[in-house]
Amino acid sequence: MSSNPFEAAVILDGIRRWVEIESPTERPDQVNKLADLVASGYRDLSVSVDRVAGRDGCGDHLVTRSSWGQGVPGILVLSHLDTVHPMGFIERLPFKVEGNRAFGPGIYDMKGGAYLAYHAFRQVCADDVRPPLGVTQLYVSDEEIGSPTSRALIEAEGRKAKYVLVTEPAREGGKIVTGRKGVARFEVFVKGTPAHAGARPEDGCSAIRELGNVIQTLEAMNDFKRGVTVNVGVVRGGSKSNVIAEEAYAEVDMRVPTMADADELVPKILGVTSRTHGVTVKVIGGLNRPPYEKRNAGAALYEHARSLAAELGFKLLDVFSGGGSDGNFTAPHTATLDGLGVDGKGAHTHYEQLYISSIEPRARLLYRLYQTLQ
Repeated sequence: MSSNPFEAAVILDGIRRWVEIESPTERPDQVNKLADLVASGYRDLSVSVDRVAGRDGCGDHLVTRSSWGQGVPGILVLSHLDTVHPMGFIERLPFKVEGNRAFGPGIYDMKGGAYLAYHAFRQVCADDVRPPLGVTQLYVSDEEIGSPTSRALIEAEGRKAKYVLVTEPAREGGKIVTGRKGVARFEVFVKGTPAHAGARPEDGCSAIRELGNVIQTLEAMNDFKRGVTVNVGVVRGGSKSNVIAEEAYAEVDMRVPTMADADELVPKILGVTSRTHGVTVKVIGGLNRPPYEKRNAGAALYEHARSLAAELGFKLLDVFSGGGSDGNFTAPHTATLDGLGVDGKGAHTHYEQLYISSIEPRARLLYRLYQTLQ
């Protein structure tokens, strides 16, 4: 038996068990099956486990709290159990090891990182001395669709915490995330007047043509230098090629680096109007995840993690990410550090993988964060 409690092969075997229970967001029965396995891992530990029943087609959320340090602000660890890969994807991407790489659906985003946090917590429980702060681990079931049923829980737990650690995967070369863009989502509904496209086109007002105007207005808001992106990702409209389109629809994604950008651009998008007489444009939506800006407390938390990593023998660099996470919900009011999961590549793809060499150092970093944060 190895004397190293962070042996990569042992941890990888635990990750494999989580990966081999497929857990697409839209399959709450499967997410709950994984939640059963995760909860069972805490049975012999010094914790309480609360299970929050799923709703609106999503699975349950798990909240585990250490027996020590409760009642004062402590450490909140945020993880998600759901993946984007549909059921059966594991046949296309089975768990396998090739050299330094281990493959499987959700192994990088983020079952690997979620398991590291659990494993590091197990080790803390095995120690003779309790750390200064209590640890609460929250596993949610719906992060991949924007956390609609878990957001209130994340925000409530985040406000109670002194620090938030997010086990999303590391970025290229093991970089940690200290900022993320805010995410806004919108739906555009265009209503025109139908007419026969051949016999009486002058009687119609095309919703599709007007949607083209709207798309140009939205695309013109892109400002890569400033870090603002607006993407019209879904369009639908019309009924037949010989009918002037009565209706058209679009779905829009916007990313903004700061709250000031959100305050300026969200009303601008919601205020888009029709340029064509007889056609109406209605836009609904708004900010789904607030920007996660690198504030003083978050910067100090990063510096602490960086010094721990140096003690462990590796260099921890930080990065600002365009993707959103549950860390966006806590960063505005609580020191938050993201990207603490495994290094690898291919999130959401058919080649998703983690780097086995990242398992031990990153598990040790989480362990040291639990031990030293105060």
